[in-house]
Amino acid sequence: MSSNTTKPLSELKIAWGGGLYFANTFREHVKELRRFPIAGKPRDWDYIVEKCGFVPDVLVFADQSRPPMLLGIESYPCLTIFLSVDSHIHSWYPLYAQAFDLCTVSLKDHIPNYTEGRSSEDTVLWLPPFCRTQDKPRDEKKEWDLLFVGNVGKDIFPKRTRLLQELSEKLPGLHVTTGPYRDLYPKARLILNIAERGDMNYRLFEVLACGGCLVTPKIGHGQEELFTDGEDLFTYDQDDVDGLVTLVENLLADPARCEAVARSGHEKVNANHREWRRGEEFGQWISSFDHQALIEKRLTHKKAMFNSTLKLIYLHFAESLDDDELRQTYLRASQKRLV
Repeated sequence: MSSNTTKPLSELKIAWGGGLYFANTFREHVKELRRFPIAGKPRDWDYIVEKCGFVPDVLVFADQSRPPMLLGIESYPCLTIFLSVDSHIHSWYPLYAQAFDLCTVSLKDHIPNYTEGRSSEDTVLWLPPFCRTQDKPRDEKKEWDLLFVGNVGKDIFPKRTRLLQELSEKLPGLHVTTGPYRDLYPKARLILNIAERGDMNYRLFEVLACGGCLVTPKIGHGQEELFTDGEDLFTYDQDDVDGLVTLVENLLADPARCEAVARSGHEKVNANHREWRRGEEFGQWISSFDHQALIEKRLTHKKAMFNSTLKLIYLHFAESLDDDELRQTYLRASQKRLV
């Protein structure tokens, strides 16, 4: 490996595309961070440089649950990082991540899918969800025994819809709604989380940050490493509706216990899972690498990597998308010849 000539974090210029995530707090650690718009159309290196107004030292592509939005990523001259979140929805993500120098994974149990084919497992970081600075407890009069905030519809969320229908028949105090969760959570004695596809979602962290007493599924992905059942939150089996009903009834009968658990969960979120904390962890991680060595390694193997990963992904979207313009874009991308 070449000698480490990586700039200090405070001297790095960052191009950030896709989702916002912790970009605003990470901005405090670097020289400059600019977000470039994607707007549903694949973009190339020249576009990124033009929109940012500088040649970036690091490019971050943050998951927006879309098709691949960066063309020519295998040849970018800067460090490239993929922030992967929705791997429970998109099975092609681990393959796409191989085209980047580094990647983070939100769901811990999926990490083996990302490390396969990489020469060093430390190029993949578990970076769990988090909560925003604005997520805070509020003292409100309790209106509902059990609250679920989120969209419902059997075509989009079949498991969620079915579970809530069964619960409504057995728990008359259940309230299901949509709206600003920061206004709604303080009005509930218990707050229900549902993992439609078995993911550790952001709702878990948002509820605890808002001071709520959370009832959430047992889903793995490192959840038990971050929070303790019965100490920071309460867990249930999503396939056992009767067990969930019993748990809720027992908790409603013991408000002091619920208050203590909610307080503990809030303290852990404040200490370890705020937006600023993720930005700090991310910065420390990327600072631990020799950026130039990673870039050179990718460029050396870009042809083989393109043929084994990106070409297949582009062909998939060239065949599966309804938008003809996008289909043609991915078809042309798959036919590129690398030297």
